[in-house]
Order: sequence, then structure tokens, then C-alpha cells
Amino acid sequence: MRRNSISALALLPLVSQVQAALDGDALAKQYFGNDAPWYRNRIPFFETSDKDITDVYYYRWNIFRAHQRDLGANGFISTEFLDDVGWQTKPWASLNDATVFHLLEGRWCRDRRFKEDYATFMFSSNSNTRQFSESMAASVYKGYLVDGVAADATARLNAMMSVYEAWQDAFDTSKGLYYVEPLRDATEYTISSIDATGGQDGFTGGNSFRPSINAYQYDNAISIAKLAQLKGGSGDTVTTYNQRAADIKSRVQNDLWNSTFEHFIDRYQVDNSFVKYWDFIRGRELVGFVPWAHDLPDDTPEFAETWKHALDTNEFAGPHGLRTVGPTYEYYMRQYRYVEENGRQSECQWNGPVWPFQTTQVLTGLANFLDHYPNGTATGVISKGDYTKILQQYAKLHYNPERGNILDLEEDYYPDTGFPIVGLKRSPHYFHSGFVDSVLSGFVGIRPSADDVLEVNPAAEASAISYFRADSIIYHGHEIAVQWDADGSRYGSAGLKIEVDGKVVASAPTLSRLSVQLSRTAPPAITHKIAKSIKLSTDTVFPAGSASVSGVDAVFLYGAIDGRTWFFPETDVANGWSTPEGNGTEVWFQVDFGSSTAVSSAEIAFFANAEQGFDVPTSYRVQAAIGDTWVDVSESKYAESVANGITEASWSEANSSKVRIVFTPKDGQKVRLVEFKLF
Repeated sequence: MRRNSISALALLPLVSQVQAALDGDALAKQYFGNDAPWYRNRIPFFETSDKDITDVYYYRWNIFRAHQRDLGANGFISTEFLDDVGWQTKPWASLNDATVFHLLEGRWCRDRRFKEDYATFMFSSNSNTRQFSESMAASVYKGYLVDGVAADATARLNAMMSVYEAWQDAFDTSKGLYYVEPLRDATEYTISSIDATGGQDGFTGGNSFRPSINAYQYDNAISIAKLAQLKGGSGDTVTTYNQRAADIKSRVQNDLWNSTFEHFIDRYQVDNSFVKYWDFIRGRELVGFVPWAHDLPDDTPEFAETWKHALDTNEFAGPHGLRTVGPTYEYYMRQYRYVEENGRQSECQWNGPVWPFQTTQVLTGLANFLDHYPNGTATGVISKGDYTKILQQYAKLHYNPERGNILDLEEDYYPDTGFPIVGLKRSPHYFHSGFVDSVLSGFVGIRPSADDVLEVNPAAEASAISYFRADSIIYHGHEIAVQWDADGSRYGSAGLKIEVDGKVVASAPTLSRLSVQLSRTAPPAITHKIAKSIKLSTDTVFPAGSASVSGVDAVFLYGAIDGRTWFFPETDVANGWSTPEGNGTEVWFQVDFGSSTAVSSAEIAFFANAEQGFDVPTSYRVQAAIGDTWVDVSESKYAESVANGITEASWSEANSSKVRIVFTPKDGQKVRLVEFKLF
């Protein structure tokens, strides 16, 4: 579907000069402080002339890191919330509605363990794979497009097919389409669910044939077929899933496209006194753009026309973000649902608020549209300038005006003010959206491919963006970088450039498509260091945490060994165990494994914040229980205590059922032990 690709061979005599990379050490220190070592060799580095996009890019890696939960022998997963919530899959804290974003962000992480552990977990019996609608198979395949490691992606093929087949219970054979309750689509209070109650509620109910779940299943089917072909197995699997995708595509385009609204919209599956089966809902919703995020629609001017609604200020284009429903809807922004938490607080709804979740889907869909829908883009209905403006607007949404404009992404927002709507304890630094992927695959324009090719087609608008550079990116096993400098004033050389393994291999004077052949090589191997101290939930018997201070709530003891490590200062959820103010007395935190366990190292996370009275201890040491006696571990190597980062300790292997860290808080200061992880 791609057009006008510029061959590198036509552009270059053989350019080989080495370019100056971004200063990763300085950037990691600037954005992550003492936690910089975690990021230094794990993330691609990036900058652009738009400071908000640059700052939010690094903040989103902070979110990514904060939501990596270590499950010990079960590897890492990404969480949606920083703390436990009642509807998560227990004891893991997984939620499959956000998995697509987690995997697409994670495909750019240089340490492949996080996305690989997570994908393995989500396709295991431990995960609730169908709690919400999902496009997990498609996300795994898109991860393969970046790293090129076929064996990892295809290893989950049978599980992918099992999950796909299980969705048959939500498939209407008479219509050839999937239906879903909006709540199970992670979008409660939509037009269908509200109108199915006559406007009285909308939290549950309102089952409908939605563009979302059908686009997900289309992409899942396409991806399963491609992975099956890659694996070289039965041709029947390839044929079957390609046909299923083709059937869904046909039905969505014929039956969910509404020519009056010029949009993909829901049809009701529910039939009651308020709404009728197979009737269209009575308005456009932002979800109608989701098919482009999964490359479902044909490239026609008719379908392309819907993109004008994304720019219409009387419809989706709010002053501070994309509305999920336009203001002409009868129940636009009516607040139905509340929760008691420090008073009456608003809960999540999709009848107008701006959601980062769906904003990400629109940006992904628009990047696809601008990249390989030539008939659609020829209409001029929407442009790279519009993509850039939406991304800029989305970046600004990450600054929380209720918290002094700090970077703090929450769940949903008022379109007219940009203020958060749902500001609950669970809400800060919410991870049910993407940004890194939008920057790298959209704005910078790295278009991952299954072929031995590197293609770049930036969605950034040259008149709005004078420079950008993204480097330290691992693509198909190579180190790549993409650089744009409008006039040469930033990097000393004007134009767009692609670098592979430190050398320029393609260039163009404008922000246009570049394509170069790129042989595939193996990326760095994954290392699996297994933590032995992880307590999966407060109900898990072992490992068990305890402290020298009596009367500590069990949730805080659990928080110090729950596999979560983050240092945001403004959250009031349980993030480890905090000591009383220091008075010269030693304190300790103990891990009871329940049986003799061999350990020889620790990663210790101390939180520090002067305003809150937290600092690192004056000193610390690790002890193991030998019978009833505590003994300092032998041959110990203790790094200096690090505030808001990882303090590493190692010693000669000790076999014990109990290990503890002993330390002395500074006088008048508390110590918060965010995580005590033993290996």
C-alpha cells in the first residue's frame, strides 16, 4: 500500500560519516536523576524542537518503568495502575485492556525482557485474556516487526489461536460481526450503553457491534496468519485466519460504515424498549477512527472523509483534546457515576471526556493513514500538520494543572479545560495509553516491517518542527537513528537522515519517505535475573515481610516486596514501608521465605523527598538468620545508599529462610523502603 518510497541508493553516493549521537548519560541524568542507570541502556534517546514533546517522551519512559511489576519466577508484566485495584486479575495485578499499549511502548525498549516476559504471561493460564476486548496477538506481531526475532513471537501462536477462538461467544453468526458491552470494551457510558437505558445510566449493558472489537479481531486474525506463515506450519491456519480477517473487513465496511454520519459507528446488539437490534446508534464516537489504527479500511476517498470530523471544533476537536463524543449528543458530559473517596468524586465515563487511551488510537490510525493511504491523503482532508498539532495537544495534557503543572497523566479530562475528571488515589501516572510509540513510529516515522528494510516516513510537519533526533534504537538487531534538521543549525547538516550502526545510509532534503535495505541480525540476548522476595498480594503467605516497628499496616509491608519500584513523590498509595523519624536507633525490615532459600544479592530502592522528610539511611547492612541468630552476610559489597534509585548489594551466597536489611535513619528523617528485592 505504500507509495513514493525514495530509495537510499538513488540518494547517496555512499555516505559514511559518523554522526554525533545524543548524550545519553546527560539526558538520563537530566530526566531520571539517580535512577538514570536503569534507563541508560534500555531506552532510545530523543529530542525535538518542541520541548513539551521531548519532556513528555522521557516522562512516558518513567511511566513505563514505574509500571513494570516483577512477578519473580513469572517474569515482568506491565500494570495499568501503580497500586492494586479491585478488578485486576489477582494476584498478578494484570489487566488486558491496556496490554496493546504496554506492548507497543515496550517494543522500543532496548531490553526485550519486559515485552517478552509480559507477552508470555498474558498468553498463559495465569492471565485473564478476555476480561476486556483486546488486540494482544496483533501487538506481539508488531513487536516482532521491530526486533525481528521470529522465534519469540511464534512461540505463542497456539495460545493466540485459543484466545481468538474463545471470542466466538461474542460473535453473531448472522451478521458476521463481534459485539461487546461497552464496559467490557473498557469504555463505559458510551452512546449505546446510555441510550439502552433511556438515558438513565450506562455503566453496564448496551451491547453493540462496535468498530473497536471488530478492528481488534481483524488485526488479531491477520497477525495470527502472518505468524503462522512465519513459523512455516500448516497452510490451513494461514488461509483460515486470512479469510476471517477478510470477512470481518467486509462486514465492518459494509455494515458499520454509516454514510449519513460518514463514520464507522456502533449498531445495537441489544434489543429492549429503548433501542432495537441492528439499529445504528445516534451519533459519531471517537472509536470510529480505531479501524485505521489496525489498517482495516480500504483506501478510498469516501472513508477518508471521516477524518474531517477529528478537526471539527463542534465535534471531536476540543480545546484541550479529542472528545470521545461530540457536544451535540443529548447526554454529552453528563456525570452519572461517582465514588466516595475524600468526598464525592467523579468516576470514568466515555460520553465526551478526553481519554489518552483513545487519543493514542487516533494518533496511531492517523499515522497509518498519512503513511500508506495515498487515495485518502490525496483528498487533503487531514495533514501532517494536523497530526503534529494533535500530538502537541496530547503532550500538554500530561501536565496536571491541579498539581502545579507537574507531569502526571491521569485517566480522563475535561475537553474545555484540560483538567482531570477522575482524580482518585489510583489515578496518577496512569498507564492505559501510549506516547513513545506515537513519537517513534509516527512523529519520527520509523515504520516497522517484516521485510529486511528500514523505512522512515515522518508524520512531523516541517513548518512546525525545526529539528528532531531519535537514536540508540535497536531495529532488526542494528543500532539506528533518525535525524531531522530544517536548516542545519542544530546538528550541522540540514535535511532528514537515517543512520545504521553509526553511519548515515540515506538522506533527503525534506521530511519525506526514505527506505533502505537492512539485513537482519540478532539483538542482544535477554537475561533473566529472578527475584526471590516477591510477595504477589497481601493474601500470599510467603514471602512475608515484617519490620522492627510494631503496628505497621500489612499493606505497607507488602508494598516493600511487591515487585513495584517507582519514586513519584505526590502519590498517596502504599509504596513501601516507612520508618519513624530517626533517633540514632537501628531498624530492620525482614523477608521470611518460608523455607531455606539461597540469596547472594539485593536491589534496594530508597525514596527521598526533603519536603516529606524522607532520606536515605546513614548506613545499612544485610543479615541472614542462622537458627535463632542473625548474622551479617559474608564478603559483602555495599554500594553507597542511593536516593530515588537502586542501591546494589552483594555477598557470598547465604542459605536461610529469613533475610533482613538493617539500617539507621538519619536523625529527624524517615526512610521509605520502596522495594527490597533479593536474588
